[in-house]
Amino acid sequence: MGTVIGAGVFFKAAAVASHTQSAGLALFAWLLAGVLAICGGLTVAELATAIPKTGGAIQYIEATYGKVMAFLLGWAQTIIYYPANIAALSIIFATQLMNLFHLSQQALIPVAIITAISVTGINLLGTRVAARVQSITLIIKLLPIFAIVLYGLLTPGAVNVSLINLEIGGDQSWVAGFSGALLATSFAYDGWLNVGNVAGELKNPERDLPKAIILGLSFVTLIYWAINFVFFKLLPVDQIAGNLNAASEAAGLLFGTIGGKLVTIGILISVYGALNGYTMTGIRVPYALALQTKFRFSSSLTKLTRRTYVPLLPALIQLVIGCGMILVGSFDLLTDMLIFVMWFFSVLIFFAVFILRKKEPTLARPYKVPLYPTTPIIAIVGGLFILIMTAMTQPILVLSGVSLTLLGIPVYYLGQKKA
Repeated sequence: MGTVIGAGVFFKAAAVASHTQSAGLALFAWLLAGVLAICGGLTVAELATAIPKTGGAIQYIEATYGKVMAFLLGWAQTIIYYPANIAALSIIFATQLMNLFHLSQQALIPVAIITAISVTGINLLGTRVAARVQSITLIIKLLPIFAIVLYGLLTPGAVNVSLINLEIGGDQSWVAGFSGALLATSFAYDGWLNVGNVAGELKNPERDLPKAIILGLSFVTLIYWAINFVFFKLLPVDQIAGNLNAASEAAGLLFGTIGGKLVTIGILISVYGALNGYTMTGIRVPYALALQTKFRFSSSLTKLTRRTYVPLLPALIQLVIGCGMILVGSFDLLTDMLIFVMWFFSVLIFFAVFILRKKEPTLARPYKVPLYPTTPIIAIVGGLFILIMTAMTQPILVLSGVSLTLLGIPVYYLGQKKA
């Protein structure tokens, strides 16, 4: 729950409402995305217990598809996933700051870049400092969520929300609109891929792992559904669609001007905490890749700061790419691209369960995915639906993500030549 809950719950309502133009269909998208996250988590957990190695998803890909595909995942995380997350969260942090203090929107890009720099600076002070920031923000980020949900459900709303009306508004087709909404909600659930990382440390993973995944992600799904229900209960769909300040406006309606500002500050802290978490984790990916693959500059990538032992060059590379994305991208564009790329690798991991069961039947599996093969098939079908529909409706976004990922192939082989 701590890994999954972040900024998406507050800001993806705008994109989901834009795609669906319908409260009922938007809420259904939030619910279905939660089901896919649960099925994905239950599926990936089998690989986590069977291959309990540091590196998580990269190790699962390597065991199934080889070193090149594993490198491509690490490459995509290095140049797309983590920098795009940092850029998107910095943009949303700056947007909310502008809204809170009624500042000029011309300052948005500079403030976003300063935000990204400040978080990188915190991480360069050492893992202990960054972890302390993460612990504090983890507690604080739950406060605005529970405040909006608990008070919002008890407060009479201005809008009558129909839960059974799954029709789409606007001119687009139902399938295109719903697939866009599902991709948008996936950003809010991002993090479920890591649910099996501690699987090797559980005494009884077969019993406890599915319980933790189902209960944890079910609670996240319930919270997400409830907070979005409150948004639609307080604000008409057209006021939520495309409005990144919808959460703050809903908080203002619930708690008044001062109370709304306090909740917005809580949301800002939540976003900053999520930004810190992605920065802290992302710095280690190119560092780990450099240890495994002999890059031309591998010695520089593995060099640590003298006192705090943080990979300096990976931190700076991540910051530079993130700042570049801030200059050219928007919150929704960046998050859609990173989620599309990660769903591609997620689907490969779902297929890996079938491949490894046939390829290595004697491999020790302390935990096996429940309701096999139904659970992984649901995850695969859901993932393929998102990938195919995104390719059909947002070809430029897909082309950008795929091209950047495939650039890793020549990088890998150039690295191998230096081995």
